Amino acid sequence: DLGHYERFIDENLTRLSNVTTGQIYSAVIGRERRGDFLGGTIQVVPHVTNEIKERIERVARQTNAEVIIAEVGGTVGDIECQPFLEALRQIHRELERDRTLFVHLTLLPYVGATGELKTKPTQHSVKELRAIGIQPDVICARSDYPVADDICDKIALFCDVDRRAVVPLETADTIYSVPLILEEAGLGDFIAERLGLHAGAADLDGWRELVHRSRTVKDEVVIGVVGKYVELQDAYISVREAIHHAAWAHHRKPIVKFIDAQLLEQSEEDWERLLEGLHGIVVPGGFGYRGVEGKVRAARFARENKVPYLGLCLGMQVQCIEFARHVFGSNEPNSTEFNLFTRYPVIDLLPEQRDIEDKGATMRLGVYPCQLKPSTRACAAYEENIVFERHRHRYEFNNTFREALASAGLVFSGTSPDGRLVEIAELADHPFMLGSQFHPELKSRPNRPHPLFRDFLRAAAELAGEQLALDGVVSSDDARAMAAD
Repeated sequence: DLGHYERFIDENLTRLSNVTTGQIYSAVIGRERRGDFLGGTIQVVPHVTNEIKERIERVARQTNAEVIIAEVGGTVGDIECQPFLEALRQIHRELERDRTLFVHLTLLPYVGATGELKTKPTQHSVKELRAIGIQPDVICARSDYPVADDICDKIALFCDVDRRAVVPLETADTIYSVPLILEEAGLGDFIAERLGLHAGAADLDGWRELVHRSRTVKDEVVIGVVGKYVELQDAYISVREAIHHAAWAHHRKPIVKFIDAQLLEQSEEDWERLLEGLHGIVVPGGFGYRGVEGKVRAARFARENKVPYLGLCLGMQVQCIEFARHVFGSNEPNSTEFNLFTRYPVIDLLPEQRDIEDKGATMRLGVYPCQLKPSTRACAAYEENIVFERHRHRYEFNNTFREALASAGLVFSGTSPDGRLVEIAELADHPFMLGSQFHPELKSRPNRPHPLFRDFLRAAAELAGEQLALDGVVSSDDARAMAAD
């Protein structure tokens, strides 16, 4: 959800915007251990709720934002969200009435036997909110079916909200159409009016063009995402959305296939069959040994068959491991994360990380600068000399092997400004084979794809056009024209 907020409001959020129950209780316990409460009994109210309010107010202070959106996950009535709802109730009580507004998202279940939508769950959840002192100002009613006006009238009557504030939300074909649906329903004007915001008319022309393009593009580009958590595709939602953004920028219809890395490593004979027909391969981040050899095989397939490849975090590491195995003619090159006793630790812990036993909060986390090497694919993509990207990892490329791999053709096109840490590695004699130690997917936007994803999809689209020409579906001239779009 937080990633969607970043993509939709086009703001780079910080760690302050991610508030978990564990963070709250840890902070409260830490304060008690320091003696901040003078030996008093720690209670959910006021100590936990005050900490929650402080986290929300801290975001407001440090960002100087005009509006703060605080989303409480879960379902009304869940024991986990009760302290958060109580904190929001207190904020509403402490501020002027026109400075807070509650939006409640509910589900309208469809009863197939009678062919009707039921409002009773919505009424019940509003009753639960009222019991803790919260009256919704807006109700967004989700449904897989069209919501008739009489249903909205009923919700407004029984839940005591303005009829304008009952917004039906039928399941959309693309999540990017939701802002247009909400604007058409007048939700933006209603919220601005209630909060006393002097907002002009929303300029959504660019967004409408984006949604139109996403619905009308026909030329397909097939991208395989090789990961270990593919049974839950939301684990790679930022990667998937970044692929969509870049594909739409090239007027392509993205077909994203999630491939279980374990299947690649378990199949000794026909593992390549799982990767055939792909126009590009993405290997995203991850932790642990499970599936890593399958990811190495995916990198090998991309290198040997000239299939565009984009490695993210661990994806860059397996790219380097695979290339080292090719250079040294041995399967021994590895990461010490997976083989502590490998003779060729191409990927290793930083020296300052090796003696750490308590791993909590010790990763290289957050935004760091990256110095780009001129005349490389990475530099051409960014058109900058220094860029800032977001990290989340503990292992790094081992500089002991930098010279050997560089002499064999691996280009280290991005490093930390002091040259100590490898941030980007790419192959020069390949249509597109590039890995980044950081996570570029986190900075992609619907109408502004990340440069690395954009150029990766361009290479994938070129391969798709070439394959169509080989199959006789289009002429060679048409294929070249498609790739130039």
